[in-house]
Amino acid sequence: MVDHNRPQVQEINIGQEMRTSFLDYAMSVIVSRALPDVRDGMKPVHRRILYALNDQGMHADKAYKKSARIVGDVIGKYHPHGDSAVYEAMVRMAQDFSYRYMLVDGHGNFGSVDGDPPAAMRYTEARMSKISMEMLRDINKDTIDYADNYDGSEREPKVLPAKFPNLLVNGASGIAVGMATNIPPHHLGETIDAILAISENPDISITELMEEYIAGPDFPTAGQILGRSGIRRAFETGKGSITIRSKTEIEEQANGKSRILVSELPYQVNKAKLVEKIAELARDKRIEGITDLRDESDRNGMRIVIELRRDANPNVVLNNLYKQTSLQTSFGINMLALVDGQPKVLTLKQCLEYYLEHQKEIIIRRTKYELNKAEARAHILEGLRIALDHIDEIIRLIRGSQTTDIAREGLMTNFNLSEKQAQAILDMRLQRLTGLERDKIEEEFNQIMELIEELKAILADEQKILEIIREELLEIKEKYSDERRTEIISGGIDLIEDEDLIPEEGIVVTLTHRGYIKRLPASTYRAQRRGGRGIQGMGTNDDDFVEHLVSCSTHDTVLFFTNKGKVYRTKGYEIPEFNRTAKGIPIINLLEVEQGEWINAVITVEEYYEDWYLFFTTKYGISKRTALPQFANIRKGGLIAVNLREEDELISVRLTDGHKDILIGTKNGYVIRFEETQIRSMGRTAAGVKGISLREDDEVISMEFIEEDQYVLNVTENGYGKRTPCCRLPPNKPWWKRHLYL
Repeated sequence: MVDHNRPQVQEINIGQEMRTSFLDYAMSVIVSRALPDVRDGMKPVHRRILYALNDQGMHADKAYKKSARIVGDVIGKYHPHGDSAVYEAMVRMAQDFSYRYMLVDGHGNFGSVDGDPPAAMRYTEARMSKISMEMLRDINKDTIDYADNYDGSEREPKVLPAKFPNLLVNGASGIAVGMATNIPPHHLGETIDAILAISENPDISITELMEEYIAGPDFPTAGQILGRSGIRRAFETGKGSITIRSKTEIEEQANGKSRILVSELPYQVNKAKLVEKIAELARDKRIEGITDLRDESDRNGMRIVIELRRDANPNVVLNNLYKQTSLQTSFGINMLALVDGQPKVLTLKQCLEYYLEHQKEIIIRRTKYELNKAEARAHILEGLRIALDHIDEIIRLIRGSQTTDIAREGLMTNFNLSEKQAQAILDMRLQRLTGLERDKIEEEFNQIMELIEELKAILADEQKILEIIREELLEIKEKYSDERRTEIISGGIDLIEDEDLIPEEGIVVTLTHRGYIKRLPASTYRAQRRGGRGIQGMGTNDDDFVEHLVSCSTHDTVLFFTNKGKVYRTKGYEIPEFNRTAKGIPIINLLEVEQGEWINAVITVEEYYEDWYLFFTTKYGISKRTALPQFANIRKGGLIAVNLREEDELISVRLTDGHKDILIGTKNGYVIRFEETQIRSMGRTAAGVKGISLREDDEVISMEFIEEDQYVLNVTENGYGKRTPCCRLPPNKPWWKRHLYL
């Protein structure tokens, strides 16, 4: 027997209870708070705000009402959370820099792009915007389902009719438990065009939608999107990242100085914090060249002015600002929404398809509602027609009845009428008995019957339903669509090149025999008198020495040719800078040089001119001439510059304008001179042709360019030297030989 006076204790497993409770909480946050519905693109709080505004009659053509009144109505009837949460959600719906198409028309201080907070709700006023009324159009025609509110005292909509695709048009962001959504806003006209395309061709691909209809996100703060690869990935998979850049302009002034003007910012960037960050970078000398910074924004638009020094490169400063500030940001796209109450990552086409299915359901339910209403009216009119045809008998019946109930029963029995028809006859005024009124009833009945046939035809034909959806979407587009704000920049500029961030200056690159490389600023070496001792330019080991020394710019390309016939490339600024006495770093730490390879030639290239060539000579006398542009794209692991025969090696490479005389020297003291045009231009991987015929046990040791007014200096391994004027070396055919007597 149970003792009801004793407390009942239920034993439970604490681990199981924690799992169950947390799962319930997580699902509540996911479904009832943080994620938007794919059909209307709204979270519960936004849906409740709009429904409360509509319920209170705060339409776009009515007077503004206090925000506190709206918030109070929302939390009192539908949203059992804090008033600040509701007010903040409503404020965002009224900010032209947060929503692409504002759903609330705010009156008063609703915050700014500088991060200024909105005024308290007791000071501001609001009402529905014109486009938000389209979200609730036909809501009273049984188009949606309702549910009880938190205490069962009110009914609230589960979803709004949403006559435009709000999920994509205004986007959404929210953090749930274990998942988050971040959907960017899109252009209304483009999104509607894409839905129309899907309604006409369900098999259309996402690529076709991108190329012909939706170019990409369209942010309320405009800006520029760099590249289309991130957009394509997000549209095809539901997840991706795009880079958004401010709209800037470099303005040259009369005094020779330049300044940078910023007129648009990336989405969700706080302008005041951005200006503060730029000032901090300029103050700490982390960005050189900024002399003044002003925010000249006003009611006519945004304008940030960055004044520069006369000697500053505006492009370098601007690219440094892109890299170190929120003038350029990334936007991570995660198109997560609720589909049938469950979270799902959606592609672009799926978002549009779910919205189209929602509109089909709205049109079907609205048509059924109107059909039921029309049939009910036709039923009444049919009874009135019967009454008019038997008006004398009906009048006698009514006059002879003691009560209304008896008269109703008599009408139903004698004339085969329904209760509603009988009641309508009893409620009919005597003026309806005139001839003109009789004609009106007949005309209305005929019109109602035509309407019924039309509504039934709509329900029986899906194409008619789609045609209605197209007409209504085109009407929305015509009324509310505007110009695209965000510009999408195509091409290879998805990332900032490091070269744009580095000032261009002269440098000297040194490479030792043992393979140590470094760079120094050209200003390190100062001019000295004839008797000057010079300065130490590099520290080396006892058995090492500088073998290659070239002067170039930090932005020049440096090509390294190895004995194996391969070529590697790097930029001048990518070579590490050391002080004068440092050895540098091993070149294998800079280039992917293979074992047994060493550098035999270093060439610097400023531009890959079409009419310039590289001339190659190998150990066994093979020569080749190749157009310079063929070496413009060299991967990290290097490329084959010349195909070598067995045991052959690349000896020398020179850059030529195509009109030089070539001088090739051999180990045994033979030399040949010929015009380079005698060797035709050939492809990068070609082996080449014979440049000099070698005697037995001879090999090429050097190749140079010469001109008529120059001298050739020959030095032997034992230190003997000989100077010969070039005129004493007449040109020969490439395979001839001429001996230099030393």
